[in-house]
Amino acid sequence: MSRDPFPSAPENLDPEDFSPISGDHDNLADTCEHSVRNARELGGESKSGSLENARPELQADGAARAYHLRDRTYLLGESEFTTLVEIGKFRVVEAADLVEFGYAGDGARMSRDIRRLELQGLVARKSLKGAGGRTDSLLVLKRKAKCLVLQSGRLPEGQAIYQGLVKAREARHDAALYRLYWRESARIESKGGRPVRITLDYELKRNLHRELAQLKDQGQTRAARERIAEKQGLVVIDDKVQIPDLRLEYETADLQHKQVDLELATRNYRPRALTQKAKAGFAIYSPRDDASKLRRILDDTEPAARILAL
Repeated sequence: MSRDPFPSAPENLDPEDFSPISGDHDNLADTCEHSVRNARELGGESKSGSLENARPELQADGAARAYHLRDRTYLLGESEFTTLVEIGKFRVVEAADLVEFGYAGDGARMSRDIRRLELQGLVARKSLKGAGGRTDSLLVLKRKAKCLVLQSGRLPEGQAIYQGLVKAREARHDAALYRLYWRESARIESKGGRPVRITLDYELKRNLHRELAQLKDQGQTRAARERIAEKQGLVVIDDKVQIPDLRLEYETADLQHKQVDLELATRNYRPRALTQKAKAGFAIYSPRDDASKLRRILDDTEPAARILAL
Protein backbone atom coordinates (compact mmCIF):
# COMPACT_ATOMS: atom_id res chain seq x y z
CA MET A 1 0.00 0.00 0.00
CA SER A 2 1.20 3.49 -0.73
CA ARG A 3 0.51 6.29 1.69
CA ASP A 4 0.12 9.97 1.04
CA PRO A 5 2.42 12.00 3.35
CA PHE A 6 0.42 14.37 5.53
CA PRO A 7 2.42 16.84 7.64
CA SER A 8 -0.51 17.67 9.90
CA ALA A 9 -1.58 15.34 12.69
CA PRO A 10 -4.83 15.06 14.65
CA GLU A 11 -4.89 17.25 17.73
CA ASN A 12 -5.73 16.39 21.34
CA LEU A 13 -4.99 12.68 21.12
CA ASP A 14 -4.75 10.58 24.26
CA PRO A 15 -2.82 7.27 24.60
CA GLU A 16 -5.91 5.13 24.02
CA ASP A 17 -6.36 6.67 20.58
CA PHE A 18 -3.23 4.93 19.31
CA SER A 19 -3.32 1.17 18.93
CA PRO A 20 -0.27 -0.94 18.00
CA ILE A 21 -2.45 -3.97 17.43
CA SER A 22 -4.13 -4.89 14.18
CA GLY A 23 -7.68 -5.07 15.51
CA ASP A 24 -8.20 -8.71 14.53
CA HIS A 25 -9.48 -11.53 16.69
CA ASP A 26 -6.02 -13.10 17.07
CA ASN A 27 -4.91 -10.09 19.11
CA LEU A 28 -8.09 -9.86 21.12
CA ALA A 29 -6.79 -11.61 24.22
CA ASP A 30 -5.02 -8.69 25.85
CA THR A 31 -7.75 -6.12 25.20
CA CYS A 32 -11.20 -7.70 25.12
CA GLU A 33 -11.28 -11.43 25.89
CA HIS A 34 -11.71 -11.06 29.63
CA SER A 35 -14.48 -8.51 29.16
CA VAL A 36 -16.26 -10.64 26.59
CA ARG A 37 -16.17 -13.72 28.80
CA ASN A 38 -17.47 -11.84 31.82
CA ALA A 39 -20.23 -10.19 29.82
CA ARG A 40 -21.45 -13.54 28.53
CA GLU A 41 -21.34 -15.08 32.00
CA LEU A 42 -23.48 -12.19 33.21
CA GLY A 43 -25.98 -12.71 30.43
CA GLY A 44 -24.72 -9.94 28.16
CA GLU A 45 -25.37 -9.63 24.46
CA SER A 46 -24.34 -12.75 22.55
CA LYS A 47 -27.09 -13.15 20.01
CA SER A 48 -25.98 -13.93 16.50
CA GLY A 49 -26.92 -11.54 13.77
CA SER A 50 -25.56 -9.59 10.86
CA LEU A 51 -25.21 -5.92 10.07
CA GLU A 52 -24.52 -6.61 6.42
CA ASN A 53 -27.75 -4.88 5.44
CA ALA A 54 -28.04 -2.57 8.45
CA ARG A 55 -27.71 1.09 7.52
CA PRO A 56 -28.52 4.02 9.77
CA GLU A 57 -30.49 5.84 7.07
CA LEU A 58 -32.89 2.89 6.79
CA GLN A 59 -33.54 2.46 10.50
CA ALA A 60 -36.09 4.35 12.54
CA ASP A 61 -35.23 5.66 15.99
CA GLY A 62 -36.37 3.21 18.60
CA ALA A 63 -35.77 2.02 22.13
CA ALA A 64 -32.15 1.55 23.10
CA ARG A 65 -30.76 -1.90 23.82
CA ALA A 66 -28.54 -2.67 26.79
CA TYR A 67 -25.03 -3.95 26.05
CA HIS A 68 -23.01 -5.20 29.01
CA LEU A 69 -19.23 -4.94 29.28
CA ARG A 70 -17.49 -5.74 32.54
CA ASP A 71 -19.43 -3.91 35.24
CA ARG A 72 -20.98 -1.32 32.92
CA THR A 73 -24.11 -1.20 30.82
CA TYR A 74 -24.23 0.84 27.61
CA LEU A 75 -27.54 1.92 26.12
CA LEU A 76 -27.43 2.09 22.32
CA GLY A 77 -30.06 2.66 19.70
CA GLU A 78 -29.77 0.57 16.54
CA SER A 79 -28.30 3.39 14.46
CA GLU A 80 -25.76 4.15 17.21
CA PHE A 81 -24.59 0.54 17.28
CA THR A 82 -24.41 0.45 13.48
CA THR A 83 -22.30 3.62 13.56
CA LEU A 84 -19.85 1.96 15.95
CA VAL A 85 -19.51 -0.89 13.47
CA GLU A 86 -19.04 1.50 10.53
CA ILE A 87 -16.28 3.43 12.29
CA GLY A 88 -14.61 0.30 13.63
CA LYS A 89 -14.47 -1.45 10.25
CA PHE A 90 -12.54 1.45 8.71
CA ARG A 91 -10.58 2.49 11.85
CA VAL A 92 -11.18 6.17 11.16
CA VAL A 93 -14.06 7.94 9.40
CA GLU A 94 -14.49 11.61 8.55
CA ALA A 95 -17.63 13.03 10.15
CA ALA A 96 -18.73 14.74 6.92
CA ASP A 97 -18.56 11.41 5.05
CA LEU A 98 -20.51 9.65 7.78
CA VAL A 99 -23.26 12.24 7.42
CA GLU A 100 -23.33 11.89 3.63
CA PHE A 101 -23.17 8.12 3.30
CA GLY A 102 -24.14 6.60 6.65
CA TYR A 103 -26.94 9.02 7.50
CA ALA A 104 -28.08 10.03 4.00
CA GLY A 105 -27.32 13.70 4.70
CA ASP A 106 -29.11 13.85 8.07
CA GLY A 107 -26.44 15.76 9.97
CA ALA A 108 -28.67 16.47 12.97
CA ARG A 109 -29.30 12.79 13.53
CA MET A 110 -25.64 11.90 13.12
CA SER A 111 -24.59 14.62 15.57
CA ARG A 112 -27.14 13.35 18.09
CA ASP A 113 -25.91 9.75 17.79
CA ILE A 114 -22.23 10.70 18.00
CA ARG A 115 -22.87 12.89 21.03
CA ARG A 116 -24.52 9.95 22.84
CA LEU A 117 -21.60 7.71 21.94
CA GLU A 118 -19.09 10.31 23.15
CA LEU A 119 -20.92 10.72 26.44
CA GLN A 120 -20.65 6.96 27.01
CA GLY A 121 -16.92 7.02 26.24
CA LEU A 122 -17.22 4.90 23.10
CA VAL A 123 -16.18 7.31 20.35
CA ALA A 124 -13.53 10.02 20.12
CA ARG A 125 -13.67 12.98 17.77
CA LYS A 126 -10.33 14.33 16.47
CA SER A 127 -9.52 17.45 14.48
CA LEU A 128 -7.18 17.37 11.50
CA LYS A 129 -5.98 20.57 9.89
CA GLY A 130 -5.73 20.48 6.12
CA ALA A 131 -4.85 22.72 3.22
CA GLY A 132 -6.36 26.19 3.08
CA GLY A 133 -7.02 26.29 6.80
CA ARG A 134 -9.71 23.62 6.58
CA THR A 135 -10.25 21.48 9.65
CA ASP A 136 -11.73 18.01 9.29
CA SER A 137 -13.42 16.12 12.10
CA LEU A 138 -12.36 12.46 12.33
CA LEU A 139 -14.10 9.75 14.34
CA VAL A 140 -12.42 6.71 15.95
CA LEU A 141 -13.51 4.02 18.39
CA LYS A 142 -12.30 3.83 21.95
CA ARG A 143 -11.03 0.49 23.21
CA LYS A 144 -14.21 -0.27 25.15
CA ALA A 145 -16.28 0.28 22.01
CA LYS A 146 -14.22 -2.26 20.09
CA CYS A 147 -14.70 -4.79 22.89
CA LEU A 148 -18.40 -4.09 23.04
CA VAL A 149 -18.89 -4.59 19.29
CA LEU A 150 -16.83 -7.78 19.20
CA GLN A 151 -18.67 -9.36 22.13
CA SER A 152 -22.09 -8.54 20.66
CA GLY A 153 -21.97 -11.42 18.18
CA ARG A 154 -23.52 -9.14 15.55
CA LEU A 155 -20.65 -8.83 13.06
CA PRO A 156 -20.45 -10.55 9.68
CA GLU A 157 -18.18 -13.58 9.99
CA GLY A 158 -14.50 -12.65 9.85
CA GLN A 159 -15.04 -8.90 10.00
CA ALA A 160 -12.25 -7.15 11.94
CA ILE A 161 -12.87 -4.11 14.12
CA TYR A 162 -10.25 -1.45 14.89
CA GLN A 163 -9.75 1.09 17.63
CA GLY A 164 -7.94 4.43 17.56
CA LEU A 165 -5.19 5.38 15.14
CA VAL A 166 -1.93 3.68 14.22
CA LYS A 167 -0.15 6.59 12.51
CA ALA A 168 -1.60 10.07 12.80
CA ARG A 169 0.06 11.24 9.59
CA GLU A 170 -1.89 8.61 7.64
CA ALA A 171 -5.24 9.52 9.17
CA ARG A 172 -6.54 11.52 6.19
CA HIS A 173 -5.68 8.74 3.74
CA ASP A 174 -7.28 6.10 5.97
CA ALA A 175 -10.41 8.20 6.49
CA ALA A 176 -10.85 8.56 2.71
CA LEU A 177 -11.25 4.78 2.39
CA TYR A 178 -14.80 5.08 3.75
CA ARG A 179 -15.79 7.29 0.82
CA LEU A 180 -13.98 4.95 -1.58
CA TYR A 181 -15.94 1.99 -0.17
CA TRP A 182 -19.26 3.73 -0.71
CA ARG A 183 -18.39 4.67 -4.29
CA GLU A 184 -17.55 1.07 -5.15
CA SER A 185 -20.54 -0.26 -3.20
CA ALA A 186 -22.84 1.93 -5.29
CA ARG A 187 -21.40 0.36 -8.45
CA ILE A 188 -21.95 -3.13 -7.05
CA GLU A 189 -25.50 -2.41 -5.91
CA SER A 190 -26.41 -0.86 -9.27
CA LYS A 191 -25.83 -4.32 -10.72
CA GLY A 192 -27.93 -6.05 -8.10
CA GLY A 193 -25.04 -7.01 -5.81
CA ARG A 194 -24.62 -6.63 -2.07
CA PRO A 195 -21.48 -5.74 -0.06
CA VAL A 196 -20.67 -8.35 2.59
CA ARG A 197 -17.32 -7.68 4.27
CA ILE A 198 -14.26 -5.47 4.02
CA THR A 199 -10.61 -6.16 4.79
CA LEU A 200 -8.08 -3.37 5.30
CA ASP A 201 -4.47 -3.60 4.19
CA TYR A 202 -3.38 -4.06 7.82
CA GLU A 203 -5.02 -7.47 7.92
CA LEU A 204 -3.89 -8.49 4.43
CA LYS A 205 -0.28 -7.63 5.31
CA ARG A 206 -0.49 -9.48 8.60
CA ASN A 207 -1.79 -12.65 6.98
CA LEU A 208 0.83 -12.47 4.22
CA HIS A 209 3.77 -11.88 6.55
CA ARG A 210 2.62 -14.56 8.96
CA GLU A 211 2.62 -17.23 6.26
CA LEU A 212 5.91 -16.07 4.77
CA ALA A 213 7.54 -16.13 8.22
CA GLN A 214 6.51 -19.75 8.68
CA LEU A 215 8.51 -20.65 5.56
CA LYS A 216 11.67 -19.03 6.99
CA ASP A 217 14.42 -18.99 4.34
CA GLN A 218 12.13 -20.60 1.78
CA GLY A 219 9.88 -17.55 2.04
CA GLN A 220 12.52 -15.42 0.34
CA THR A 221 12.08 -17.15 -3.01
CA ARG A 222 9.84 -15.67 -5.70
CA ALA A 223 8.03 -18.98 -6.10
CA ALA A 224 7.16 -19.03 -2.39
CA ARG A 225 5.94 -15.44 -2.44
CA GLU A 226 3.80 -16.13 -5.49
CA ARG A 227 2.31 -19.24 -3.88
CA ILE A 228 1.47 -17.46 -0.62
CA ALA A 229 0.21 -14.37 -2.46
CA GLU A 230 -2.11 -16.49 -4.59
CA LYS A 231 -3.47 -18.14 -1.45
CA GLN A 232 -4.34 -14.67 -0.14
CA GLY A 233 -5.88 -13.64 -3.45
CA LEU A 234 -2.91 -11.35 -4.24
CA VAL A 235 -0.41 -11.19 -7.09
CA VAL A 236 3.32 -10.51 -7.47
CA ILE A 237 4.26 -7.71 -9.88
CA ASP A 238 7.91 -6.79 -10.47
CA ASP A 239 8.94 -9.18 -7.68
CA LYS A 240 6.69 -7.45 -5.12
CA VAL A 241 3.41 -8.63 -3.63
CA GLN A 242 0.81 -5.99 -4.40
CA ILE A 243 -1.48 -5.21 -1.46
CA PRO A 244 -4.56 -3.00 -1.92
CA ASP A 245 -5.77 -0.38 0.51
CA LEU A 246 -9.10 -2.16 0.83
CA ARG A 247 -10.64 -5.47 -0.19
CA LEU A 248 -14.40 -5.53 -0.61
CA GLU A 249 -16.19 -8.88 -0.66
CA TYR A 250 -19.66 -8.91 -2.12
CA GLU A 251 -22.49 -11.10 -3.32
CA THR A 252 -23.64 -10.74 -6.92
CA ALA A 253 -27.24 -10.66 -8.11
CA ASP A 254 -27.00 -14.41 -8.87
CA LEU A 255 -25.58 -15.11 -5.36
CA GLN A 256 -21.94 -15.60 -6.39
CA HIS A 257 -19.34 -14.56 -3.81
CA LYS A 258 -16.73 -12.23 -5.31
CA GLN A 259 -14.21 -9.63 -4.23
CA VAL A 260 -12.63 -6.48 -5.60
CA ASP A 261 -9.34 -4.93 -4.47
CA LEU A 262 -9.40 -1.15 -4.21
CA GLU A 263 -6.57 1.39 -4.19
CA LEU A 264 -6.71 5.06 -3.29
CA ALA A 265 -4.07 6.83 -5.41
CA THR A 266 -2.97 10.45 -5.21
CA ARG A 267 -0.85 12.74 -7.37
CA ASN A 268 2.16 11.80 -5.23
CA TYR A 269 2.17 8.25 -6.56
CA ARG A 270 5.24 7.35 -8.55
CA PRO A 271 4.39 6.18 -12.09
CA ARG A 272 5.93 2.77 -11.48
CA ALA A 273 3.90 2.18 -8.31
CA LEU A 274 0.69 3.25 -10.05
CA THR A 275 1.42 0.94 -12.98
CA GLN A 276 2.02 -1.98 -10.62
CA LYS A 277 -1.35 -1.43 -8.95
CA ALA A 278 -3.04 -1.34 -12.35
CA LYS A 279 -1.31 -4.53 -13.48
CA ALA A 280 -2.46 -6.22 -10.27
CA GLY A 281 -6.03 -5.59 -11.38
CA PHE A 282 -6.95 -3.17 -8.60
CA ALA A 283 -9.85 -0.78 -9.04
CA ILE A 284 -8.08 2.55 -8.64
CA TYR A 285 -9.80 5.61 -7.23
CA SER A 286 -8.33 9.06 -6.71
CA PRO A 287 -9.38 12.50 -5.48
CA ARG A 288 -11.09 14.32 -8.33
CA ASP A 289 -8.32 16.94 -8.56
CA ASP A 290 -5.69 14.21 -9.02
CA ALA A 291 -7.54 11.97 -11.46
CA SER A 292 -6.49 13.67 -14.71
CA LYS A 293 -2.78 13.49 -13.87
CA LEU A 294 -2.99 9.83 -12.91
CA ARG A 295 -4.95 8.99 -16.06
CA ARG A 296 -2.15 10.50 -18.17
CA ILE A 297 0.37 8.26 -16.41
CA LEU A 298 -1.64 5.13 -17.09
CA ASP A 299 -2.35 6.15 -20.67
CA ASP A 300 1.39 5.77 -21.28
CA THR A 301 1.82 2.50 -19.36
CA GLU A 302 -1.52 0.71 -18.95
CA PRO A 303 -3.97 2.27 -21.42
CA ALA A 304 -6.70 -0.24 -20.53
CA ALA A 305 -6.66 0.75 -16.85
CA ARG A 306 -9.20 3.19 -15.42
CA ILE A 307 -8.97 5.87 -12.75
CA LEU A 308 -12.26 6.44 -10.93
CA ALA A 309 -12.78 9.81 -9.25
CA LEU A 310 -14.00 9.99 -5.67
